[in-house]
Amino acid sequence: MSPDAGLSNAGQAPPVRTGPRDPGDAWVEGAQGRFWGRFGAAGVLAYDPDRGVLLQHRAAWSHNGGTWGLPGGALHQGEDAVTGALREAHEEAAVPAKDVSILFTSVLDVGYWSYTTVVLLVRKPFDPVISDPESIELRWVPLSEVESNELHPGFAAAWPELRRRMLELAEGGIARATGPGNNRQ
Repeated sequence: MSPDAGLSNAGQAPPVRTGPRDPGDAWVEGAQGRFWGRFGAAGVLAYDPDRGVLLQHRAAWSHNGGTWGLPGGALHQGEDAVTGALREAHEEAAVPAKDVSILFTSVLDVGYWSYTTVVLLVRKPFDPVISDPESIELRWVPLSEVESNELHPGFAAAWPELRRRMLELAEGGIARATGPGNNRQ
C-alpha cells in the first residue's frame, strides 16, 4: 500500500452507496440515545501479544469520526454477534478468522440495542488492510498506549474493563484460556 493510500478515506462526506443496504444498517433510538445497527452491533478487539491491539482510526464522516475504535459495525438480521464481529473485522481490516481464537466477549445492552466486543487472540500474525472507506488508518497499539489516542466514547468507556480482563488472562496463561474446544465464550 502506498503512503497516500489511506488519505482518500479521510473525507468529510460518506462515500456514495452503490449497492443495496442491509436491513441492519439503520439507527435505533430510545431512552439511552441513538445507536447504529437495527439488530445490534459488534466489533473485534484483536490482541497480538507481540504488537498490542488493533485499532481503527475512524473516517471523519462516520459516527464519532476521527476517533480510534474497533473494526466492527451493524449486525445483519439473524446474525449472531460473534459472526457479525468477525465479518465486519474482515470487511474493514482483513482480520483472518482462521488465524485468531476467541478469548472472551463483552456485551453492552441498553435494552433496545446491544454492542458485543469480541476479544481475539492473534494466533498467526497478520497485517491489517484498509478495505473500505470507514477507516483512515489501522494500527497495532501496545496496551499501555491505547488511552493515549482519542478513543471512540463507547470504546473509551469499555477499555478499562476489557484491558483488565485481557491482562488477567495473560497473567494466567492465555494458552489455557484458548485451548481446544474453548473457541467461543
